[in-house]
Amino acid sequence: MTAIAEPAVSHRTAALADRLRTAVGTERVLTDRTQVRTYECDGLANFKVTPAIVVLAESRQHVVDTVRLCAEAGVPFVARGSGTGLSGGALPSADGVLLVLSRLRALSPVDADNRQVTVEPGVINLWVTRDAAPYDLAYAPDPSSQLVCSIGGNVAENAGGAHCLKYGFTVNHVLGAEVVLPDGEVVHLGGRAPEHPGYDLLGAFIGSEGTLGVATELTLRLIRVPEAVQTMLVGYSSVEDAAGTVSDIIAAGILPAAVEMMDALAIEAAEAAVSCGYPAGAVAVLVIELDGPQVEVEAQFKQVEDIARARNAFETRIAPDDAERALMWKGRKSAFAAVGRISPSYFVQDGVIPRTKLPEVLAEMKRMADEKGLRVANVFHAGDGNLHPLVLFDDAVEGQAHEAEELAGDILELCVTSGGSITGEHGVGSEKRMKMAKQFTAEDLDTMQLLRCAFDPDGIANPGKVFPTPRLCGERPGVRKGEHPVQAAGLGEVF
Repeated sequence: MTAIAEPAVSHRTAALADRLRTAVGTERVLTDRTQVRTYECDGLANFKVTPAIVVLAESRQHVVDTVRLCAEAGVPFVARGSGTGLSGGALPSADGVLLVLSRLRALSPVDADNRQVTVEPGVINLWVTRDAAPYDLAYAPDPSSQLVCSIGGNVAENAGGAHCLKYGFTVNHVLGAEVVLPDGEVVHLGGRAPEHPGYDLLGAFIGSEGTLGVATELTLRLIRVPEAVQTMLVGYSSVEDAAGTVSDIIAAGILPAAVEMMDALAIEAAEAAVSCGYPAGAVAVLVIELDGPQVEVEAQFKQVEDIARARNAFETRIAPDDAERALMWKGRKSAFAAVGRISPSYFVQDGVIPRTKLPEVLAEMKRMADEKGLRVANVFHAGDGNLHPLVLFDDAVEGQAHEAEELAGDILELCVTSGGSITGEHGVGSEKRMKMAKQFTAEDLDTMQLLRCAFDPDGIANPGKVFPTPRLCGERPGVRKGEHPVQAAGLGEVF
């Protein structure tokens, strides 16, 4: 199951390491095998590659020098932030450079008048809202890992979070980016103005998973903290009723800030980890949050209560204060890590379906898991159908890891056949690249790669990610004749 590649310390990479030490400082260039193994994977530990060289950048110039030297040497590089990604997006190249950005943590003073702030890529997500809070402002994208994930990584993966239902993903909250292109040139995409004419290159860059360049500075849009926030925890005796409630709320014309769902297994794990006090005996719970003007929130909250009761909710709990609201969210935010309390190992998967298909997709997912003798815990953004099934397994049981990995892939295909996507916010990375051809045609993928080649003609920026069979940038799109060199090397597959 776990792929491990050792570093390829060739004459080429050894010579590059010497040039990098001169450019950025000996203390910032790691080649010792014990040290570089620290960076062999991101939050998806199923794939591991030990990089030949690790560069600990501390300034934009360090990034520019590193990328430029990699381009001159023809050596691939991979940018890495906090390493919390869950798709192998920051998996290093064994014969390349891992460019670590976690030390680039400058955060400019908040521009409250224009509701924006400029940060370096290593800034932690939650720090932005912390600095904006005195001005009654906040940064909307809030991944569950917001205590540790970096803004640069959020931009690379177009991260979302619980409140993306109402406020959108990272792409909706980035105004501008300073980017080091794969040849070392520095360009500026977007800026400080709300809108810009011309092609939306910033939109293309956000979510490109490090294949188009490296962001060294980002200007973020801040939102006004809403006048009122009300949070409700609702318990159900069936997954179908909980899922039906979600569709009924949206159908009623109500757009909550968040609608999160957890099933019995996820609830069990959260209780074991943080004692969140969710309704006893619940087969599923919803965490529903409304925000906005006080009068509007109060009126809509009453409607949501009525909808939940009409769908057979057996317990409805309203947070009377911020402390109780935080406890409701604590169970949801801790769920991924908490699953370790009920299973030795697990896959965190990420797919999207139309929310109206939640009941049937969750039922089919359970049938597929039962067929393999496995369990799946579900905790996800129900409001926009962004599933996060956690496939539980035991490494000690022979063959179970393989079965779990297969089930995780089958769930992605179920999402696609249900009218959805193979990822909502975790990205494609290394893990899902072979599933891209299940969602997109060959022509779709060729068009995407034309864009990649425009930014990175030599293919050295985070190679081997996103695309099932990478093209050489000199190739003409169309039907391939013969075996592609990447296919011959076993790095890609033709579908």
